[in-house]
Order: sequence, then C-alpha cells, then structure tokens
Amino acid sequence: MSCQCAETQTSVDISLLEPYLDKYIAAGDEGGLIPLLQKAQEVYGWLPNDLLSAISRRIGVKPAKIRGVVTFYTQFRTKPAGKNLILLCQGTACHVNGSAKIEEAIRETLGVEEGEITEDGLFTYNNVACLGCCSLSPVMMIGEKAYGGLTKEKTVKILKDIRKGETAG
Repeated sequence: MSCQCAETQTSVDISLLEPYLDKYIAAGDEGGLIPLLQKAQEVYGWLPNDLLSAISRRIGVKPAKIRGVVTFYTQFRTKPAGKNLILLCQGTACHVNGSAKIEEAIRETLGVEEGEITEDGLFTYNNVACLGCCSLSPVMMIGEKAYGGLTKEKTVKILKDIRKGETAG
C-alpha cells in the first residue's frame, strides 16, 4: 500500500482558496484547520488528495495531520458527491423508528448504494451516526434541510420532488 498524502503534482487550481490560505497562515493558529478544510470543500465540492497535498505545502502542516482531520470527521468528503447530499441518520432513535425502511426507499428510488452518485449526478446518499434531530426521527438531511417523521412513501415523494425541481436540497 502506498501513501497518497505526499503527492507532488497538483491538478487542482488552488488559487481559488488563496484568500483563505493567507488568512490561516496569518492567524498562525492550527485551530483554523477545520474551517479552512470546510471552506476548501465548499469551494471544490470535495477534498481530493492533490488538493490536500497542495494545502499542506502551502500552510506548512504535515500531510498526515491534514489527512487525519479529514478522515476523522464525517463532514469531509474525499470522493465527489452529487448535487444533493443525503445524510440518513442511523442513530438509536432513528433506528428504532424505522431508518432501515427509509434506507431501503432511498436505495430503491435512486438506484444507488451508500456513497454512490446517481447516474444523473443529482444525489449521493450516506448513512451517518446521528444528526441530532432525535425528535424528528427517522430523519434525513438533504443539503441544509432536515426532513423528519419519514415514512417510505414520504421519502420517495421528497426524492421525486427534488428530482423534478419542485424542492431544493
């Protein structure tokens, strides 16, 4: 197995991130690494290895440290995602209230497994440990919007409405 952290070639235009890199360096505070990575993901949509390597070289933080942060927090994506990222809660309350049926509805409706992108590039779906919306269980988030009290039928309708452009994720 070879480490991909220290790639030397960068195929990503890091100039899009320059103002944020400068701010991080000026602050001299490693506590700013997570917000910097969040901004990078916002700008690029995900965090490919060559981007992480370029960030590492630019801010002087070891690639392994950056990669450790990225792989520790589930908010970071190291693979491209669809336009609408579905996060399905699998916490205790959601599990007890039927998240398995919601997962089945998502898979059947979209024709994808967890972590995959639909053929039209509109959706990616991932299970998460907890969304902190237990009173809404079972719950999923699509983009910034939480959908609670889900049933298979409600889930299918939400996904079809987004696909038709009737609601935004």
